[in-house]
Amino acid sequence: MKIAIVGATGLVGKKMLDILEERNFSIKKIVPIASKKSEGNLINFRGEKHRVISLENSMNEEFDIALFSAGAGVSSKWAPQFSSKGIYVIDNSSAWRMSDDVKLIIPEINGDILTSTDRIIANPNCSTIQMLMVLAPLHRHFKIRRIIVSTYQSVTGTGKDAIDQLNNEKNNIKGSMTYPHPIFQNALPQCDIFLENGYTKEEMKLVNETHKILSDKSIKVSATAVRIPVFGGHGESVNIELEEKTNHEEIKEILTDTYGVVVQDNPEKSIYPMPIHAEGKDEVFVGRIREDFSKENSFNLWIVSDNLRKGAATNTIQIAEHMIKNSLIVK
Repeated sequence: MKIAIVGATGLVGKKMLDILEERNFSIKKIVPIASKKSEGNLINFRGEKHRVISLENSMNEEFDIALFSAGAGVSSKWAPQFSSKGIYVIDNSSAWRMSDDVKLIIPEINGDILTSTDRIIANPNCSTIQMLMVLAPLHRHFKIRRIIVSTYQSVTGTGKDAIDQLNNEKNNIKGSMTYPHPIFQNALPQCDIFLENGYTKEEMKLVNETHKILSDKSIKVSATAVRIPVFGGHGESVNIELEEKTNHEEIKEILTDTYGVVVQDNPEKSIYPMPIHAEGKDEVFVGRIREDFSKENSFNLWIVSDNLRKGAATNTIQIAEHMIKNSLIVK
């Protein structure tokens, strides 16, 4: 395949390049694309240097798949132009996620709905991906009525400027502020902007994307998203109410058998998921699985994943792999 990485110099773009190497993705040609200010920079990939080109100049290139991670504005403008040339676009931004004619895909959950006519495919929000990797199999078995989720999100989800802010504050260096408040030794109950309903965009993504991916708008979802000063990944405290009767041991057994999910649940030995251990891994980790004694047939779970990998770059590449494996790329 001839692959373009749009946003190749960003955190997720760089991670995509790393993961393409790790997974030995079959590539005939790689085209790194970024903004004009990055044009001409060199990107290392599989021991060779590749020159970054701008989006404008990329239209003269030929490739089969374009992996986008350059923000919603860029995707809104350029994804249709790429797809009109017959290129399959897999977009990591929020631009197309809730479009009726664009599929929102976590391959392990709903990859089977993809067809060769899907020229723009949306990658879900990082917090949604890790939550549904755990909850989708439980929904299939017991049907989830309600989800209450509180997230504890890494600064890497915001980008390089947020990482710089945390490092500057940690080292007592004065610098620009990405967040409205200090993040070092702090927790900010704001991820993205606030909406008229009092929730943030990040919180509503968890609601709306869950309904779309699981094809079930009857699930009640309430979310609170919090930014914390860590690098390794996102954590989520999730409470679910089920329709069918079960127990925490059966839930643990189902999740143990779920591909892409790792159960780490031995509280007596202080074994549970943590961002520091999830960093650099593609699996979604779940632990602290226990019954909620305040409400019948309800359970608590703690879910952690590297938001730059399964929450973004890895899931995007897995969509491409799924398309190729199932002969859905039509040249």
